[in-house]
Amino acid sequence: MEHLKTFLSDTVTYNKDINIIIEGPVNSDELKKMTFDEGLNSFRVPKEQFEAIIEIAELPEGRIIIARIDQHIIGYTTYLYPDPLERWSDGNLPYILELGAIELSLKYRKYGLGKKMLKLAMKAPEMEDFIVITTEYYWHWDLKNSGLDVYQYQKIMHKMMAEGGLEVFATDDPEIISHPANSLMARIGKNIKQEQMEAFDQLRFMNRFFF
Repeated sequence: MEHLKTFLSDTVTYNKDINIIIEGPVNSDELKKMTFDEGLNSFRVPKEQFEAIIEIAELPEGRIIIARIDQHIIGYTTYLYPDPLERWSDGNLPYILELGAIELSLKYRKYGLGKKMLKLAMKAPEMEDFIVITTEYYWHWDLKNSGLDVYQYQKIMHKMMAEGGLEVFATDDPEIISHPANSLMARIGKNIKQEQMEAFDQLRFMNRFFF
């Protein structure tokens, strides 16, 4: 499958005189010219996370959308094929992409940048050829800094993901059903065929015969 990557960009004014650029997909060569905010530490230490998103950008299907001030990255989202250890990779379906991570540095979280990164990513015409999924697990959420409980945070995540066209889908995936705050969300591209949707449904319910 050929992976087209239509570059898109938008500008947001922050504190009246500071412009935040939202853009992508950004390739690895461009990322290497930038710096990475120390507040981007939700998944691992910033240096290692920066290396991880550069590696994703080098994948044929990898897509990195960033929010930056000058050449300094303050937020990002990643899109790539699902982890081989997860059920979503079964069958190696080339039209299923996973929104693997979305993160903003703490001081920039109140300005709707996450929604804007999601919206920009989905504007690329080639995204209509994909089912984009995301698995929302409460243990990945920054409950400590937000001051929210899991259900309040879940509501915020669902609302933000909806800005990118993602909606909640039922599943029997053990990790997702292990806690009611967890969820599977997906955006079905306009060019997805019936048989592709049926294959996705089979991934969602792999244990149906055991109930």
